[in-house]
Amino acid sequence: MNRRFIYFFLFALLFTLVNCTDKFDITEVDTSGGGNINDTVYIKISPDWTGFNKPQDVMVGREPFIYVADTDNDRVVMLNTAGQFLGSVNIQRPTKLAQDYRLNLIVCGELTDSASGNVFSAVFKLDLYGAGHQIAEAKIDTILPKSPFDFLRPDREFTSAAVFFDNSFYVGRKGPVNSNPVDPDNAILAYVVKKLDDGTRKDTLLGKVPGLEPVGSGLLSASDISSITSFNNDTYDIIISLTGENSFKVQWLTFVQSSDFTGYQNRLPEFASDMMLPERFAKPMDVTVDPSNNIFVVDAEKDSLLKFNSFGDERESFGGADVFNSPSGVAYFNRTLYIADTGNNRIVRFVLSTDL
Repeated sequence: MNRRFIYFFLFALLFTLVNCTDKFDITEVDTSGGGNINDTVYIKISPDWTGFNKPQDVMVGREPFIYVADTDNDRVVMLNTAGQFLGSVNIQRPTKLAQDYRLNLIVCGELTDSASGNVFSAVFKLDLYGAGHQIAEAKIDTILPKSPFDFLRPDREFTSAAVFFDNSFYVGRKGPVNSNPVDPDNAILAYVVKKLDDGTRKDTLLGKVPGLEPVGSGLLSASDISSITSFNNDTYDIIISLTGENSFKVQWLTFVQSSDFTGYQNRLPEFASDMMLPERFAKPMDVTVDPSNNIFVVDAEKDSLLKFNSFGDERESFGGADVFNSPSGVAYFNRTLYIADTGNNRIVRFVLSTDL
């Protein structure tokens, strides 16, 4: 992460400490299983991938392998692109996955403190490369909780992670205490990877991403973040999904650096596109993008997948109770969508009919 980006965090943190003041009918998609915006439809690929228990995320790695957060089986599963089982590792209730460019796997899950017996939300990093991609043998480091204070807050939840081109990464956090302007529970934490004198690398917390309202109902909000999605390019842009009290529950935040301003701005204005209409989403749980920056959102409450182009205009969307049951994860690779159909205990795949 470049110096200007780091200075942005340090300046914003100082500014916050000095001021310490606060700032600042659902449209139903077609449930027939076909696209409802254009002529293009999705074609389901058989067979479904089963054997999971409430899987909450699916991710296509950079190898590429497929990773599944098999939540209620307390494991992360690794598959090849044909769906063949390659291995698994025991992680308590994994919910979200990310991977950096050194092929480390970042997992949001839980841990049980042996001293107190309390269960804490946690973030782990698995060294897949060092284990020769034998996932069961991968070294597991705990990124969070880390400090003694972290172990006083079992009510905080780490909900998501996203990695950037320089291996810096964000962690989404939510919780019930958001009145403290310095350290509200609802926040995005920014990490960089520092190389130490002995050649080892250390994940280092820079601080919270500034400029996000912890309980804001409008733009630039961190109200119960359910996912953070980065782009496969050399930007720090992100798309966040929110499940809190917010009118715009999927937001594309673009990172701006200029002589006047350095920080995040909303790329898509409110009301200007389908994606930015109030109450367009009910419970968006995950987002992915394709190489053309088309945006795919899974909405667990609407049992649906919604697609938008890079301007926020809705394209092919589909779903309903006969298609999904509380989908919570989505990934895109090689013209195929992978969806963690949580309530149906499976991973389902779809390809656009124009791609057949």
